[in-house]
Amino acid sequence: MKERIRGEGLSLGFGAIGFAEAGVAPYADRLSAWLAAGRHGTMAWIARDPARRVDPRVVLSGARTVISASVPYYRGDWPAPEAAGPRGHIARYAWGRDYHKRIRSRLRRLARAIAAICPEARWLAYVDTGPMLDRAWAERAGVGWIGKNTNVILQGKGSWFFLGEILTDLAIDPDPPARNHCGTCSRCIAACPTGAIVGPYQLDARRCISYLTIEHRGAIPLELRPLIGTRIFGCDDCQEVCPWNRFAVATSDPDFADRPEQQTPELIPLLSLDEDAFRARFQGTAILRAKRSGFVRNVAVALGNLGDRRSVAPLAKALESDPDPLVRGHAAWALGRIGGDAPRSALTKAAARESSQDVITEIQAALGACAGAASASHMEGEVKP
Repeated sequence: MKERIRGEGLSLGFGAIGFAEAGVAPYADRLSAWLAAGRHGTMAWIARDPARRVDPRVVLSGARTVISASVPYYRGDWPAPEAAGPRGHIARYAWGRDYHKRIRSRLRRLARAIAAICPEARWLAYVDTGPMLDRAWAERAGVGWIGKNTNVILQGKGSWFFLGEILTDLAIDPDPPARNHCGTCSRCIAACPTGAIVGPYQLDARRCISYLTIEHRGAIPLELRPLIGTRIFGCDDCQEVCPWNRFAVATSDPDFADRPEQQTPELIPLLSLDEDAFRARFQGTAILRAKRSGFVRNVAVALGNLGDRRSVAPLAKALESDPDPLVRGHAAWALGRIGGDAPRSALTKAAARESSQDVITEIQAALGACAGAASASHMEGEVKP
């Protein structure tokens, strides 16, 4: 039965299928310590009902087996840069359509195949949306090990994979847990732009660019904005440097085909998206997770980091008329980072009409940045060779 299930899973496009005995999840103590340290940031949902999150038997009464499945999504390297306009970067997993529905559909088809073998079997399927420690179960089921960057790595295949699980009350012989093959390598830790990987196997989400650009709903901390660069949705840096990803093979799975302008899109048009245009542009994709407010906030930060003066007028317009104070505040920051007469003029005008105290604070800081840059430039002009 076990091999029939595995074979059916591979025929459905899963990269690997593994089996683990249901019980208290591996690393449940790590989760408790992580939450106690506040490293989950504003993701309060992770801290809700921890008993369900650490024990699948609470989720499905009588659960005896966790079936872990992986689906490859790697589509190759970044496309060649194009000349038109400043561009941002979207993490690879979001280059195509949202994976949740597609993988959930495959898991349900696999569960129905199990039910055909054992009609009395009960099951539940999850793809990121349930109270499951996906990576811990993938390691326990032998699919792959948790690397120092906290991503699951499959030996000889890399880490560009989605994960999902089926809980069932069937008793199925477990597979051996995956062995860790990170060795002494620490490239992922060194590569993290914001220092979010605070130690091997330890991630502080509050500093992680993926968290900041997707899950975090408020203002991005000032000290982290320059480190985000042009990443407007997620970050792949710790995976790109992982030696195991040299074995990654680009998938031809049509469910994860690239969508036009969803890898390195032009930024300036994205800055003017209203709620309806945002939803129309990214309907059916994971990018909706950031919501319009967060996504356009990210675009403003990327434009500020690029410093392209073609973005000054669009940023000034966003500061003047965007309905969301979060966007206006980050547009102000971007103008201050670019600096110069036009940004300073736009900021000064905005200060006189702005009603949000948070945005006024951003404008004042941005004006200070402009003044500091002008003073530094003046001092440099006075230096004699």
